[in-house]
Amino acid sequence: MYELRPYQQDLITKITNSMKKGHKSIVVQSPPRTGKTVVMAEIARRTTLKTNRVLFLIHRKEVLDQAVRTFKEQNVVPELLTAGMVQTLTRKVDKLSEPQLILIDEAHHALAKSYQRILKQFPNAFILLFTATPIRTGRQQLDLIADDIIVGQSIQELTEKGFLAPFRYFQPPNDFDVKQLKKSSTGDYTKDSMDKALSNKLFGHIVKQYKRIANDKQAVVYAHSIDAALKITAEFNEAGISASEVDGTTPKDKREKIVQKFRDQKLKILVNVNLFTEGVDLPNVDCVIMARPTASLALYLQFSMRCLNPRPDKTAIIIDHANNFKKFGYPDDERDWKSAMITGSKSKKVKESEPTFAIATCDYCFAVVKASQVKDGKCPICGNPIKVPDKAKKIADVDLIERGKERKKIIEDAIHDTVMTNVMNKSVSELKSYAELKAYQKLHGFKPGWVYIMAKKKGIFK
Repeated sequence: MYELRPYQQDLITKITNSMKKGHKSIVVQSPPRTGKTVVMAEIARRTTLKTNRVLFLIHRKEVLDQAVRTFKEQNVVPELLTAGMVQTLTRKVDKLSEPQLILIDEAHHALAKSYQRILKQFPNAFILLFTATPIRTGRQQLDLIADDIIVGQSIQELTEKGFLAPFRYFQPPNDFDVKQLKKSSTGDYTKDSMDKALSNKLFGHIVKQYKRIANDKQAVVYAHSIDAALKITAEFNEAGISASEVDGTTPKDKREKIVQKFRDQKLKILVNVNLFTEGVDLPNVDCVIMARPTASLALYLQFSMRCLNPRPDKTAIIIDHANNFKKFGYPDDERDWKSAMITGSKSKKVKESEPTFAIATCDYCFAVVKASQVKDGKCPICGNPIKVPDKAKKIADVDLIERGKERKKIIEDAIHDTVMTNVMNKSVSELKSYAELKAYQKLHGFKPGWVYIMAKKKGIFK
């Protein structure tokens, strides 16, 4: 049996108290890598010991197999447990024995019709919806099916207590063309749009940055397509760094051999496409390389936290080639999960950020203008020739920068800059002068052209 950690025991106590208060459908939030399956197994053990039936739902075979092993090790009464993939159980819901408790793993998927068909079949059951991210990419949130939420300890707290490894985060100094990213029906970006956005290569070269930042560490790489994954794998191998690629089309026996080779530390780099996100155990990952963007906070946290399993003296490395942190913040940022899971919550509104349009600078009058304003190769301000930068030719053979290095200097400057201090907590709509726009641009790391465009939009002049 597993010995529960204090924060896991605390989750179970809070769940029990919530049930005693009359709540029937409860969201249980706890960060990735914190053993939610162990918590579910212990709850299932206690439930089945009282001769009550448990139904466990998950949507991926690899995660299901791993969870079933955990339930068995925790001495859950097997005759009183039904565990399966939702895709399978939803087709035979009429034949399922009625459970007193339903456990749902990765429950941010639970609004899907397949889950709802099962939940509606058993209206009297208690439902526990476990997830690291109780916020969905769509408009509808989990408050539609839950009447309470229990928020686990934060990533910062768990790191301070040694349950997660500390990490260093590296990010590109430039953006790729986010205008080209388009969302699919799943809420994440489509493969074709990521192909177009990433073709500009406005991120550091993956192998070069790995060797500079995390050389010799075991790493998992997240790629957006099979073609991209194979290319990255080949580049690592050409550099003398052992790497293998796995994806949904990789035969099961081959995939298992590759993963085991990685676990045995006989393989340095494991490149994957949409496999090692939810639940799959890879304990010896020291570095994560995000070679793709995502529109999903759940995926971002699964990607970035894959390497945070702790061990003595370990400091994990997160390499973000796609500027995902600009959309979601950093993994250990504080988040208001209670507000985030409410449909229509204002907390889900995205902050104003720097413009994504291309900017050109005139060598004659030094005006900074939108590239779309340039007609016939002439500056719209002075009429002299102006060159519009060709984004497709920009090669981001740049070194990624570590989180906090540039911000530390900006904050130190802000302490001695009255204007910058005054705009720290303001929104863009509250900025009234050119000096405030300039300070805001510097504080948030926006491009210099942002000041000119916002000043023109607001009718502000120097």
